[in-house]
Amino acid sequence: MIRLIKQAKPIRPPGHVVSGRKRLANLRYVYTLTAFVSLGAFLFGWDQGVMAMIIADDRWLKLMQPTNDWSVGFVISIYNIGCVIGAMTTGYFADACGRERTISLASTVFIVGALLQAGSYTIAQISTGRFVLGLGVGAYSAGVPLYISEISPAELRGRIVGIELMILCFGEMVVFWVVYAFYFLNSDDWWRLPLAIQIIPALILAVGCWTWVPPSPRWLVAEERYECALEVLSRLHGSEAAELEISEIRKTVSEEQVITQASWSDMFKRPVLRVTLLGVCIQMFQQITGTNGIFYYAPSLFKKGGITDPTMANLATGGVGVVLFLSSWIPIFYFERFGRKTWFQFGLIGMFSALIGICVLQQHAIDHPNSPANNAIVIFPYMFFTFFNMSWSSGSWAYAAEIFPISLRAKGNALCTASLWISNFVVAQVSPPIESATGYGLYVLFAIICVVAFFFVRFALVETRGQSLEEMAELFKIDESRKTQDIEDSVRQGLLQSTLRDEDATLVGDDSENIDS
Repeated sequence: MIRLIKQAKPIRPPGHVVSGRKRLANLRYVYTLTAFVSLGAFLFGWDQGVMAMIIADDRWLKLMQPTNDWSVGFVISIYNIGCVIGAMTTGYFADACGRERTISLASTVFIVGALLQAGSYTIAQISTGRFVLGLGVGAYSAGVPLYISEISPAELRGRIVGIELMILCFGEMVVFWVVYAFYFLNSDDWWRLPLAIQIIPALILAVGCWTWVPPSPRWLVAEERYECALEVLSRLHGSEAAELEISEIRKTVSEEQVITQASWSDMFKRPVLRVTLLGVCIQMFQQITGTNGIFYYAPSLFKKGGITDPTMANLATGGVGVVLFLSSWIPIFYFERFGRKTWFQFGLIGMFSALIGICVLQQHAIDHPNSPANNAIVIFPYMFFTFFNMSWSSGSWAYAAEIFPISLRAKGNALCTASLWISNFVVAQVSPPIESATGYGLYVLFAIICVVAFFFVRFALVETRGQSLEEMAELFKIDESRKTQDIEDSVRQGLLQSTLRDEDATLVGDDSENIDS
């Protein structure tokens, strides 16, 4: 069965390429592949936001008749359990079938889950649909960053992962306004439409990843398909850089196959254990610092902050999507200018301040329920997501996808992603009852966790900015026998940096001409 799924056809140069002629880096191709496979991130973002207004709507509640807050929380959180399983199985399928075919299979599962959700009439039915759909989203969340990290040069990796984040946030923004538009339909079944239309991009992604998206060059090397890997690298990074990279990747893969056997048990043995703990913890903190505790239940947050009109609360929730999308552009252009640790710490300071602001404004709404000042509550969730998006939202995914050695990268990324989804499940399940029992005490708890995360980043995290994927084993001292990076790496880095500078200069020149005209 695996042989039927994975890509096995030879990958040869296009017909217009002259044999032996130098081929330049094609960063446009890198960006195009990134944008296409990030349809998985778009669907990830869509399903992060699609239920927020639905579960607060009286028509949905009348049909589904949840017994208590725990039932509503279960509809949201069972999706995360599916995501955990989907993320964990990605490690096996990504190694066995290839990264791009795994994304295609995930899209098929996603479509089945979307159909089950849209056709549901009970809590049990919609929960089943959410679980199946979560299997697909979990595979997206592990498979997409894994693939794009392996086709990206080190100098662009932060930017490339930032593009994936931007597309994810675009999905979150679009779904808010789509749901908001359908909300005004005079039908008790209005909510089925935003759950069903996501099938269209999932189908496009399934077909494209099966027929057009090339395999990861690092996966091809692991399959000992060296000529195919060289061709894919040449299309992406140019022929000269490809020659140097292919030898580096082959050397790294062969060394790591001696040092590690790429089994799950190796994830918990020294020296890889340290890398596992860092990746798992960084993804865990991404969730338990409050992002989805605010995101999933934003209408309720605004209501308890004094915005009692449901339409206005939903409108303010739609604003969250806009803020997420706009702030997602920041890491695309600036993430690689500073270290990972700097961004994480900066983000936590802003997130902590925003959480304290939410607590203050909710207390103000209790003391002064009819005060116009209560509308200021919208500032602090927007502030929270701005700081979160420029730091943790893209940073944790980039960090977890890049720190593992090649032979363990698929499994390591899957394990870290599972950590995120388990944390997401806990947050989604316990947030409604904690908020009902303590009010803004939930946000005090998130603020305390932000402080813990700050010290974790400052004293435990290892900086990885500017390191190639092949250098991670040396950085984390997984392979003590490896020597200092040789002159070939410097040559490759120089070629890629020169191409990047040329492209940025071209973009600036184009922008100047547009402004002058």
